[in-house]
Amino acid sequence: MKNRPEKVGLVVAARMAKTIVVQVSRRVPHPLYRRVVTKRKKFYAHDEKGQARPGDRVRIVETRPLSKLKRWRLVEVIWRAAQVKIEPGEVDAVREAVTPAETRVEK
Repeated sequence: MKNRPEKVGLVVAARMAKTIVVQVSRRVPHPLYRRVVTKRKKFYAHDEKGQARPGDRVRIVETRPLSKLKRWRLVEVIWRAAQVKIEPGEVDAVREAVTPAETRVEK
């Protein structure tokens, strides 16, 4: 198999069927001012099994064009994002804690 370019990034969206959006960040010095700045680019990648979720760190590899925007394929999920489980009763408690008292609507 050929040596294909690969990138490591963070999944920012997984709402499409078999497609994820991966944001790859890199730090480069500004050409004029030499200050280190973070450059970000989004890549559409093919996720055949639907295993990646938003927040996951993934490795993608370049492949043949699969659609208008997809030119990358998911190789592996490096680490999973923490999934927070919220019970239905907890949502109201959090909402009351965050919302100021004078703007609350009483039921």
